Amino acid sequence: MKIIVVGCGKIGTTIIHNLVSEGHDVVALDYNAEIINDITNMYDVMGICGNATDYETLVEAGVKESGLFVAVTSHDELNMLSCRIAKKMGAGLTVARIRNPEYNGQSLDFMCDVLDISKSINPELLAAHEIFNILKFPSAVKVEYFSRGNFEMIELKLRDNSILDGMSLMDLRNKYKSKVLISAVQRDDKVVIPDGRFVLKSADRISITATPSEIQSFLNELGLLQKKARNIMILGGSKIAYYLSKMLLNEGNTVKIIEQKRERCLELCDALPNAVIINGDGAEQELLFEEGITELDAFVSLTGMDEENILISIFAASQNVPKVISKVNRTELAAMAEKLGLDTIVSPKDTTANIIVRYARAVENSLGSSVETLYKLMDGQAEALEFNVRNDFEHINIPFKDLEFKSNILIAGIIRGKESIIPGGNDYILPGDNVIVLASGHKLNDLSDIIK
Repeated sequence: MKIIVVGCGKIGTTIIHNLVSEGHDVVALDYNAEIINDITNMYDVMGICGNATDYETLVEAGVKESGLFVAVTSHDELNMLSCRIAKKMGAGLTVARIRNPEYNGQSLDFMCDVLDISKSINPELLAAHEIFNILKFPSAVKVEYFSRGNFEMIELKLRDNSILDGMSLMDLRNKYKSKVLISAVQRDDKVVIPDGRFVLKSADRISITATPSEIQSFLNELGLLQKKARNIMILGGSKIAYYLSKMLLNEGNTVKIIEQKRERCLELCDALPNAVIINGDGAEQELLFEEGITELDAFVSLTGMDEENILISIFAASQNVPKVISKVNRTELAAMAEKLGLDTIVSPKDTTANIIVRYARAVENSLGSSVETLYKLMDGQAEALEFNVRNDFEHINIPFKDLEFKSNILIAGIIRGKESIIPGGNDYILPGDNVIVLASGHKLNDLSDIIK
């Protein structure tokens, strides 16, 4: 599919990288010639330097032939206007990056309807939701939701001397009553979809899928269930910090934000009257001690510098803060941070790119199911997808034991009405089901792609 990406900053470049990896015909459009030159040197894409609201520029980009038009510049209004013009010129679906907190709720829905924008994305709001979900479930390093929260997937890192060290998955199922599925395991740099004979080891990163209540019960049986974070310190007064603080305060949590710029502190005081706003440098250890870093439930580092987030998060972890979360956008620094012991990393650009990839697959697909949700797992080496099954799906009502699945594919769950199923060989798929699939080494556009 032909896809035009407008704005080639950090988020735009990550989107381009993911779409090229998916095999799409990508056109990169930016007003900066140096950026376009860098993009075309890195990726096999067509690069155009120009204004995304200019008719001739969009004609040159081939907007009439594009199935998807994605505008992710740093200017909300430019993104919205370029999407409107692209749609008028014949683009298929349009996606606009809209970040301003003033554009929310009914106002945002109204604008998208009037401007005929197919989808809006807010990377900062998405990142805040991701962090908020982890703070509700601090035992996990990542939390993903399917079917509006009826089914969950969490990632855990097994500590040294873990109770699961040396235990096979078959023994685990026999020993513990909770109905959960270990659906993927990352060991060193390798990701596997395990079977019952697989033996877990300390330092493994594992994905667990089940209903929220079953996951909580399982972690409780293991003695790994941590209480929700209630007393949270946030470093940096960014848009993510604003969105996250608003969510946390609405849940009755205590929030303290440390921000260097006095003007931004005053803005946050007006916007978040129930939060404590500290004007200071969070890199100063004395300030962190004065503000009670040793008494926190969680520390979240959200400055604009990856290196600063990593270093201060390492310090917070050294003070035995139960949960430490860092925003790190650069892939190479995220990998380095994990090796330094920071296992909960959030990347707004990766979260946004995942949504665009899912949207592109949904646009392409015309078979017996549709992609409802897509998450990249285990440093992008595996995917978790949720498919909604339509009436024309070819493999309806056939027990899984009678189907031949491709390698490194696992059906992790079925949501059928209000029932959530961890499937076995006698289970089957029906129209209307939502089916959760784990895949490593495969690109799945349709649920039929899991069958040999």
